[in-house]
Amino acid sequence: QVQLVESGGGLVQAGGSLILSCAASGSIFRPNVMGWYRQAPGKQRELVATITRGGNTNYADSVKGRFTISRDNAKNMVFLQMNSLKPEDTAVYYCNAPAPAGGDYWGQGTQVTVSS
Repeated sequence: QVQLVESGGGLVQAGGSLILSCAASGSIFRPNVMGWYRQAPGKQRELVATITRGGNTNYADSVKGRFTISRDNAKNMVFLQMNSLKPEDTAVYYCNAPAPAGGDYWGQGTQVTVSS
């Protein structure tokens, strides 16, 4: 049973920072790619950033230069450092990892709210 557990969300003023963490547990799950997605009210879930075990990263244009994704392969964890937050970053943020047999594992989500 694979579980992804996020932490670190909260309420912050515009211009502030937050860091999200996600721990993957279960069996011998060692995902090559881990990532963060977000879903704002009334909108579709969208990619925020991904990172491979080798450290290759990919970011949505809307967060480039403000967010940094990183991971600790030994601990099977992924992090999202979010700086210069904007009200439009308000969303539920989800940790993601593709499943070896197809499909995806998702965390339960953590709320990030940025006030203006």
